[in-house]
Amino acid sequence: MTIGIEMGRTQAGAPVTLDLEELLSTRLLVQGNSGSGKSHLLRRLMEQSAPWVQQVVVDPEGDFVTLADRHGHLVIDAAAHSEAMLVRAADRVRRHRVSVVLNLEGVEVEAQLRCAAAFLNGLFDADRDAWTPVMVVVDEAQLFAPAMGGDASDEARRASLGAMTNLMCRGRKRGLAGVIATQRLAKLAKNVAAEASNFMMGRTFLDIDMARAADLLGMERRQAESFRDLGRGHFVALGPALSRRPIALHVGTVETATRSAGPALVPPPSLPSAEEARELILAAPEEPAAPPPRRAPRPPPSDILAELSRFSPAAPVPPRARTAEEEAGRRRICEESLRQVLDGEGEAFRPASLLYQDFLVRLRIREVEDPPGLPEFRRMLADARAGIAPEVAEGEEWQAAVSRAEALPEDARGVFLLLARAALDGLPCPDDASIARAYGTHSVGRARRLLAWLEERNALVLREVRGQGRVAAVVGLGWETAPGPAA
Repeated sequence: MTIGIEMGRTQAGAPVTLDLEELLSTRLLVQGNSGSGKSHLLRRLMEQSAPWVQQVVVDPEGDFVTLADRHGHLVIDAAAHSEAMLVRAADRVRRHRVSVVLNLEGVEVEAQLRCAAAFLNGLFDADRDAWTPVMVVVDEAQLFAPAMGGDASDEARRASLGAMTNLMCRGRKRGLAGVIATQRLAKLAKNVAAEASNFMMGRTFLDIDMARAADLLGMERRQAESFRDLGRGHFVALGPALSRRPIALHVGTVETATRSAGPALVPPPSLPSAEEARELILAAPEEPAAPPPRRAPRPPPSDILAELSRFSPAAPVPPRARTAEEEAGRRRICEESLRQVLDGEGEAFRPASLLYQDFLVRLRIREVEDPPGLPEFRRMLADARAGIAPEVAEGEEWQAAVSRAEALPEDARGVFLLLARAALDGLPCPDDASIARAYGTHSVGRARRLLAWLEERNALVLREVRGQGRVAAVVGLGWETAPGPAA
């Protein structure tokens, strides 16, 4: 089971969901004229996915800093820090898995490009141990990856464009999933836009932009003019994470608000007379007055690295004590959910981490509090793949096998326990296909190499009985399987 984010609904009222795991592998491009609802769409995506994935937002206008109020994002004010500091902060962001908003509001255009390039390069250059999934959202991406030169220097433009290219072209292997929004595809560098496999196209008016949007969505040219008729917050979506065919949707509501001026009308104040207006605007003051500041003065620079080091999630609430009856019911639900996970087609060959996500979703549906952690789930998974009944798993004899399995690598424990269970019950030695399935692979050759490795580690002893088959003995426990065919 995958994580589905409801982005909105179709005109018929059907929900449109976005496969979050698929999005992290295939990236997303959003296009729409100013006022079409791009920022609203991005806010909906980030709010709905915040509990599931770490987020980094490159925010040129300060629209997304309100995410900190509800979802705990750390706001990094780029104007208060050097480029070297931003590089170090990006590295710590990845290592500590903190969701952040890089606020570029009030920074000159060239400095915005340099700061964004430094921060994105810091994310990209993090050590391999920190390559966990991160959704990197870049609003107004045409500023950071322009199709042609602008007001900024060539050096700043090249640095920013290189960082954006790394994000979209090479970031997937490092866990970086780019989500970029732009007003016009024509303004965005082609090598950046071309790497997205998911598209959400909003209202646009220029013929060239409508034609290009229709081409990306696989629509006929005569359908391109429909983009002029899209309302605010209405988009046409296509991609492996969204839909295999173009689908129109209206983006759902959001929980946080933008700080920018909205489209609501604000009537001007009433003045008693034109003379009073003249006095307010044109009357010369007695002394020249300094122009009012554009905004309140910024606080002194803070130490981002210190803030990241001090960051810690809220302390978990300790689970309440369960009665024996409640514990038995919880264990039964966990066992049923694990069986449902493993009954799916091909589930035996999926990584344990993905199976664990499916397992947690099923427990959440059943309203199970305090679900098992990943280490406990791996032990349950190994027992289930080995065919161990719960009552046998609690026995002293089986616990001896489990303790010996703890010394083996995680991926080898399931195979060892499978053979140990067969030896404990005196069953025939499992064939290579069964061992490969417990190992999570279709390759019989890999299963045989694992058996040879277990024998080298002195965990098993394998021998052939002429005319009967293979026998596996568990070292240290004195258990031995009956002869069984290898193939």
